[in-house]
Amino acid sequence: MYKKGQLIETEIFDTADKNRCVGKLDDGIRVFVEGTAAVGDTVRAEVYKIKKRYLVAHLTEVLKFSDRRTEPRCKYFGICGGCKWQHLDYAEQLRVKRKQVVDALEHLGGFQSPEVGECIPAEETFSYRNKIDMDFTDRRYLTADEMNIPEAELKKPLDFALGFHAPGCFAKAIDIDHCDLASEEMNRTVETVRRFCLDRKLPVYSTFTHEGFLRNLVVRRGQRTGELMINLITLTHDAALMRELCAELQSALGAKLTTFINATTDRKNMVAFGDKEYVLCGEGSISDRLGEYIYRISPNSFFQTNTVQAEKLYNEILTAARFQGSETVYDLFCGTGSIALFAAKHCARVLGIELVEAAVADARKNAEEHGAKNCTFRQMDLMHFGKIRAELEAFGLPDVVITDPPRAGMHPKAVEMLRELASPVVIYVSCNPASLARDGQLLCEGGRYKLISAQPVDLFPQTNHVESVARFERA
Repeated sequence: MYKKGQLIETEIFDTADKNRCVGKLDDGIRVFVEGTAAVGDTVRAEVYKIKKRYLVAHLTEVLKFSDRRTEPRCKYFGICGGCKWQHLDYAEQLRVKRKQVVDALEHLGGFQSPEVGECIPAEETFSYRNKIDMDFTDRRYLTADEMNIPEAELKKPLDFALGFHAPGCFAKAIDIDHCDLASEEMNRTVETVRRFCLDRKLPVYSTFTHEGFLRNLVVRRGQRTGELMINLITLTHDAALMRELCAELQSALGAKLTTFINATTDRKNMVAFGDKEYVLCGEGSISDRLGEYIYRISPNSFFQTNTVQAEKLYNEILTAARFQGSETVYDLFCGTGSIALFAAKHCARVLGIELVEAAVADARKNAEEHGAKNCTFRQMDLMHFGKIRAELEAFGLPDVVITDPPRAGMHPKAVEMLRELASPVVIYVSCNPASLARDGQLLCEGGRYKLISAQPVDLFPQTNHVESVARFERA
């Protein structure tokens, strides 16, 4: 009955995972619509996948706009993969984020009617990021308008871009002039580096030939301290060239520039991670404050991207943990020790476990600087429980485990380690509802644990990402 390429019209009545919205046709079949639709929209969409019970279609036109919409402020909206929700009113963003957590726990985790709180809103919905990570590419992504302009008339070169990738487009990047989620200093940094590189015709590293020089630009800013770190990642180190760039950055940013680093790597992928670092000015790190704690942040260290909202997230961790003051706590995937230090005053002792050596070093420095003598940090691989079990038992088994894994969640072996530790309480801090649901299901398998509650927190306004804090108790 339906064909690929067919145009259909439907009213959007719900949201689904993978940033899709849901409509229903007259015959009752559901349509998952990809694109910038909103609940209440009436849309036209092009079918590209046909299943027995549903269709998947690309949004082509909004015929009637929902009252849950708002006007996007970014000129890259719709092509940049970052702010996918700028078209949604903020109250609607919060509603859908809570729904994402509920849907994942129910449909993926198998939890019946989970207790999920209202999503805690952000104080600032723009200019909130303390880190931006941009790629250099030798293939610039062209907008629809540019496709019809002769190459000689284009305002920007085709073989240079510094910015973000369009969704599903890994070889090309959008040359970003301004990001609304970054601060004014961060945007000025990007423009200064771009101009410097273009003026000197510096070659961009190619993922096809593995030749070139420029790879990534990472800019980090302490939201509470105002400190600014610039980390330019290149294939090799050119000391004279980097000193020249450092001088231009200092001229453009003045006292706001805290440290400039040139990191190098010859890895084949484009992950913004340097294997060797050359510090051109400053100490090679910055600091930021969460609550009463100051944290040292190195170029490769993890730190929550929204400092203000991270404070709210960490307070929710304390609320969920219900510390009495005598607990032994494990902080898994501890990074620079931010959660461990936040919990330290409320429990007897904390063991932070992290795989990245530089992050462990930062965590130890942070604990030392704050006099947190009840915090211990170890570089360990959670995948090899048998090798680290004796050391964990020597420290003391946990009363509470806090785990804050990356977006992909925990490896099943790490979840099994949690089950074997048999901590009375597990606090799972999640940046991906699907991972929370999957890992939570494994944790609760066989009735070993039960989910008590989950609290969503919005750390990333204008995007479809949501953090949450879930409490599991041993059954």
